[in-house]
Amino acid sequence: MGLLDAKVVVVTGAGRGIGRGEALECAAQGAAVVVAEFDPEAGEAVAKEIEAAGGRAVAVSGDVADAAVADSLVRAAVDEFGGLDAVVNNAGILRDKTVAKMSDDDWDAVVRVHLRGHFLPTRAAVQYWRENKRGGHLVHTASTSGLLGNFGQGNYGAAKAGIAAFSTIVAQEGARAGITSNAIAPTALTRMTLDLMPQEFRDQRDEALARGEFDFFAPENIAPLVAFLCSDASNHISGKVFGVQGDSVEIFQPFTSVAEIKNDGKRWDPEDLPGRIDELFTGTGVQAGAENMMARMRYQILDI
Repeated sequence: MGLLDAKVVVVTGAGRGIGRGEALECAAQGAAVVVAEFDPEAGEAVAKEIEAAGGRAVAVSGDVADAAVADSLVRAAVDEFGGLDAVVNNAGILRDKTVAKMSDDDWDAVVRVHLRGHFLPTRAAVQYWRENKRGGHLVHTASTSGLLGNFGQGNYGAAKAGIAAFSTIVAQEGARAGITSNAIAPTALTRMTLDLMPQEFRDQRDEALARGEFDFFAPENIAPLVAFLCSDASNHISGKVFGVQGDSVEIFQPFTSVAEIKNDGKRWDPEDLPGRIDELFTGTGVQAGAENMMARMRYQILDI
């Protein structure tokens, strides 16, 4: 018996990395899986891997930021397996550059794949669930680059921050209908990120794996939490953002006001603010200048 017995799950970007791990885990937990992947060969390979292990899967290729493709994922779930219970939005790309060097295409491509590529499958699923008067589960892929910010990732971080906000709003809109919506901010080494690591780091990691050590940043480590969030065991959880890596699951607290200054019921004069604004920073731990918020993360890839 698995957490997802008799369930049907769509996973986007499921051909490699984190998405592949999520698709395999959902199948191992008993779900029939729609493997959505831009690269048809990669998608078919994962579907066949699931079937070879005794599971049920169908591959659907195409760009999930295209409405027709997104809608086809729901149709495939219904036509092949009789329904839809969960959608895992995972598809993404990187085009890292500083803002000064970023082209229009760099910005548009990343925002399109991540943000529109989350919106369209979500809309298709929510419409199906509402029309059929049934609940469902949504898991979206945000990132610490969006929650905390990361140098050289203005496009990616903006899209990922938007995904976290989008997930929270969908949770509010779907609550009465029994639709849950949560986001994860995973940390893992994937095809997109491993090539960015120094060769020395990659060599050290290979040596650790050869010794049989736990691969803390393996993409497969993300999948168990995702499978849980796709299951009815998570019905009471919605609108949350979880950090997940290795053997660790964290929860992020949304933007919260931590300090306030007031002007005795009068409109502020701009000339008064220089003498008062620093009160907001005193004792709050908030720095006035730019800072590397990623340095505050509990787990960082280059620390291992």
